[in-house]
Amino acid sequence: MRQVRYGVAMSLDGYIAGPHGEADWIVIDPDIDFDAIFDRFDTLLIGRKTFDAMKRMGGGGGGTMPGIETVVISRTMRASDHPDLTIVNEAEPFVTALKAKPGKDIWLFGGGSLFHSLLAAGLVDGVDAAVIPVLLGGGTPFLPAPASYAKLKLRKQRVYKKSGTVSLEYDVVRE
Repeated sequence: MRQVRYGVAMSLDGYIAGPHGEADWIVIDPDIDFDAIFDRFDTLLIGRKTFDAMKRMGGGGGGTMPGIETVVISRTMRASDHPDLTIVNEAEPFVTALKAKPGKDIWLFGGGSLFHSLLAAGLVDGVDAAVIPVLLGGGTPFLPAPASYAKLKLRKQRVYKKSGTVSLEYDVVRE
């Protein structure tokens, strides 16, 4: 069965965006193999706020990535306004069905609120965090409170010496 993996960059003090939603503190280490990361997934699952932030950052893709289906969970966006995207109103039934379909893993990209709700529903299988060596002192938390308890098991770790970024991959332990 496909896995939903929460992939996110976070500051050492536990924020995924700065106090004003900024992400300019995220450094991209040249040794990170983004092709290998993208090859693991065929679906990008994002919330509306993350989608809006991706559009603001530019890149011309409008929140999409080549070769990966983009699914935006939103109660306010209309599919007719975004023909290159799949817009879904209710995350849980959609993600449950998506996990049962054949394909590669599903990348839950950024978005603390969507992570929060899918973790509580038992739909997140892994957490892949890139810890950036910066202290933001405030912003969007990695996991908004109150949150569900989840036990994790370390799968893989790597230190990127050029940037000081630490990559941590965990599996969610089901008991």
